[in-house]
Amino acid sequence: MNKKISNPKVKEVFSEFPPTTRKRLMELRRLIFKVASETVGVGELEETLKWGQPSYLTSKTKSSSTIRIGKEKHTDGDYGIYFHCQTTLVDTFKELYGDKFKYEKNRAIIFYNNEEIPIPELSDCIAMALTYHNNKK
Repeated sequence: MNKKISNPKVKEVFSEFPPTTRKRLMELRRLIFKVASETVGVGELEETLKWGQPSYLTSKTKSSSTIRIGKEKHTDGDYGIYFHCQTTLVDTFKELYGDKFKYEKNRAIIFYNNEEIPIPELSDCIAMALTYHNNKK
């Protein structure tokens, strides 16, 4: 799935990332849209900016907790996928996947540009975030 960026502000933010990080973030973006299209109850994603980062949420179905992606500022990682810190998402990921990922507290999974992303496990994490509000009911 190679969906074009339609929001000019999001497009501008992507253009400002270093090339290698941009490439990796675009891979995450494609994965988010792919998982959304394959996950029951998610519906259409809105791509916007939150806290200056590309962000993905389900404005119509309200099923998701917001997912953000961006260059990592607080750790030695190169980039990350961020989740709302007041959810139980990252704690759930830690419980399910342990040291499969590097975490930043209760808010992010951190990646390095030179490492492979465990796609099946990350896809599960993304699906959990995209259905967070549905699953709380």
